[in-house]
Amino acid sequence: MSSDPWGRVDETGTVYVRTADGEQVVGSWQAGSPEEALAYFERKYEGLVVEIGLLEKRVKTTDLSAKDAQAAVDHLREQVDAHHAVGDLDALRARLDKLVALVETRREERKAQRAKQSDEARGAKEALVAEAEELARSDQWRAAGERLRSLVDTWKGLPRLDRKSDDELWHRFSHARSAFSKRRKQHFAQLDAQREEARRTKERLVSEAEALSNSTDWGPTAARYRDLMSEWKAAGRAQREHEDDLWNRFRGAQDVFFAARSSVFAERDAEQTENLKLKEELAGEAEKLLPVTDLKAARAAFRSVNERWEAIGHVPRDARPKVEGRMHAVERALQEAEETEWRRTNPEARARAEGLTGQLQAAVDKLRSQIEQSRAQGNNAKADKLARELEGRQALLDQALKGLHEFGG
Repeated sequence: MSSDPWGRVDETGTVYVRTADGEQVVGSWQAGSPEEALAYFERKYEGLVVEIGLLEKRVKTTDLSAKDAQAAVDHLREQVDAHHAVGDLDALRARLDKLVALVETRREERKAQRAKQSDEARGAKEALVAEAEELARSDQWRAAGERLRSLVDTWKGLPRLDRKSDDELWHRFSHARSAFSKRRKQHFAQLDAQREEARRTKERLVSEAEALSNSTDWGPTAARYRDLMSEWKAAGRAQREHEDDLWNRFRGAQDVFFAARSSVFAERDAEQTENLKLKEELAGEAEKLLPVTDLKAARAAFRSVNERWEAIGHVPRDARPKVEGRMHAVERALQEAEETEWRRTNPEARARAEGLTGQLQAAVDKLRSQIEQSRAQGNNAKADKLARELEGRQALLDQALKGLHEFGG
């Protein structure tokens, strides 16, 4: 009979293994010596040791699932419990028990980790839904649309929740995107309608602008172009493919008109500048007639100057008051000279002046006589009153004498 600390072989060739529950039959061995039998079953034990060691390492260092780990433990336990190896089987059972505890610990850890990840994923998805619902009300169509597409990519990268929660959150998320898309579609449909209306309006404005481009009615046409520009700005923008072409046509029509007007105005300005020079020369010629010494000759000379003046066209507007004022001053001087001459040579006016002068002189002489008489009588109050009246009559007399003098009296 052969034996070692963990097993023996009896005389019949039966192999036993020692355990805490006593000896257990491992098997029978008839092919060789007892030592060979023990060595064979000891190698079977070493194989179990290696397998358990490998499983321990896998459980500790890899992401082996708890289900697969438990299945491997159960498989090894069956082999240990079958007692087909010689060695410390109780130690192997103890290692398997520890491994079961470790697998269970790992199972709980992973369960907690999954719960944490689920909570984090729920929080992340709820945040995505809240942002999507906020964006659904935005009018920043481009930025909000790009952000919503980014949120979809983020959503796809998050773990799934339980089906009910995931479906509810996805429904809200999808609804927000749909609401935004619907509002954006309505906005651009309305914008397209507005731009089409703007296009039709601007087509009409362009047609009128082009029809006016050859007008020579400078003032009213320029005013109408200003009105057309105001209408253009109020019409809003047309579609991009039409806007630039319409504007180029509209602006081109204006340019034709204003270029023609500028050319005409430039010629007119040059002509009016020359006219101003001629009129300044005539104004200087007229001013040489003053002071008037020979009314008849001065009047004839001024008439000649004025006829030439009238034959000259317009002068620049800002220079007009000054040059015309010089001519008006000469004309007023001639009129005053004519009025003076008329008063001097008018017999009726002279007779009226002589009659008035005579009446005033008689009144003055009478007042002087009355004053002398009152003072002689000692009535100074009456004399003073008459003296004040005399002052007024004397002033009228002096004025009348001056007028009579103008008649050559």
